[in-house]
Amino acid sequence: MSELPDFFFTIQQPAFAEFKDRGSKFLAYAYPLTSKEQVKEYIAQLKKEHAKAVHHCFAYRLGMDKTEFRVSDDGEPSGTAGRPILRQIDSRQLTNVLIIVVRYFGGTLLGVPGLINAYKSAAALALQMVPIIQCPVLLQYELHFNYTAMNVVLLITKQYNCTIIQQDTQLFCYMKIGIPKARMSEVLFKLNDLPGIEVKTA
Repeated sequence: MSELPDFFFTIQQPAFAEFKDRGSKFLAYAYPLTSKEQVKEYIAQLKKEHAKAVHHCFAYRLGMDKTEFRVSDDGEPSGTAGRPILRQIDSRQLTNVLIIVVRYFGGTLLGVPGLINAYKSAAALALQMVPIIQCPVLLQYELHFNYTAMNVVLLITKQYNCTIIQQDTQLFCYMKIGIPKARMSEVLFKLNDLPGIEVKTA
């Protein structure tokens, strides 16, 4: 696996755009994605909403190392829909993003170059409708510590913008946190410096 970056770029909210060419309508929906299970849900939702549409093509890229992706031409000529959509996601260096383009056929064949342009343009327009955000890559760690150390632990997590994923606070506390990769050595140094705390990768 390649070295993970400190940050990644994604979208925070869904977006929609429409592109028309010679009577055909291309409706592009962009979604923030956290798992590939969501892909099926979004496609099912759009197939219900656009039952008369001829094609529901999509592409997504997922994960911090960006190795997980999928493209679908959904009956369009091979390489004319899914790939051009994915190229728009990649040209903006995004991950955890799904774009589905729903096509209503307008009666005129667009040919391979026309289709590639239409799917590419629709996907690009949808991404222009939504702000692109930069997020830190978080590495997960588990902490076990005595309740007396709680305030210091919370102070460190807040100071370095760590995310608390899970916590169980009793006399002996458990916490699962996401540490921004760029600040990892500082956070681990501070935590390991505290008495009676056990830190391990989750």
